[in-house]
Amino acid sequence: MQAILYIGHGTRIKKGVEEALHFIEETKKQVDISIQETAFLELAEPNILQGIKKCVERGATRILIAPILLLAAQHAKEDIPAEIEKASKLYPNIKFTLGRPFGIHEKLIDTVYKRITEQQCAILPDAEVLLVGRGSSDRAVIRDMREISNRLQKKYKFHSVRTCFLYGTGPSFENTMNSLKEQDVKQLFIVPYLLFSGLLSIGIQKKAKALAFDESRIILCNSLGYDRNVRKVLVERVLKGINNEGDEI
Repeated sequence: MQAILYIGHGTRIKKGVEEALHFIEETKKQVDISIQETAFLELAEPNILQGIKKCVERGATRILIAPILLLAAQHAKEDIPAEIEKASKLYPNIKFTLGRPFGIHEKLIDTVYKRITEQQCAILPDAEVLLVGRGSSDRAVIRDMREISNRLQKKYKFHSVRTCFLYGTGPSFENTMNSLKEQDVKQLFIVPYLLFSGLLSIGIQKKAKALAFDESRIILCNSLGYDRNVRKVLVERVLKGINNEGDEI
């Protein structure tokens, strides 16, 4: 019997966990599979092995692991497969399939634009956008974020769209902001390319303020969030995984 295990990232912030759980419950309603469970990578429970155990106890013989991750980095490439490998030894008769992260998707680019326009602020002809990613040591994340920036700029005709990161490899948030400050940018929309508003979004606010950038020129937007487009992308990834378009482990 087919089962789906949704894997959220996890956070210490209770509100962030509640947002993820609500999002997953709403997603389950759009997928016609009787066994659907939830787990988290870290900082929240149940963990992945506990989630897999629940699926098996409900009669699963095939489990699609559906990561709720924006881009394919260490969590998708190493951490989740390592947990699946452990589970395979515990449940050798279970077939595991690993679904794909959201990746580069037009619906998510549309949501970024929605986060900008919902600020109800007139967009100037020379407005710039700064997408702020969590960060990773994986160079593929930098490449994918640049592609997302390029598509956003081209589709919605922004003067410039840049990418930076809070951690890891790639342009740092501080260095990018300092560069924009020197260039005397007139209007800057900062969009956290994150699924939930939490400590990282708070950190962006604090860092922007500490850099003494002219606050009248900065519009800090909400994070990507768990909106309708994000749900549609997850459902799409789940259905593809069920139809054997994921990676069998």
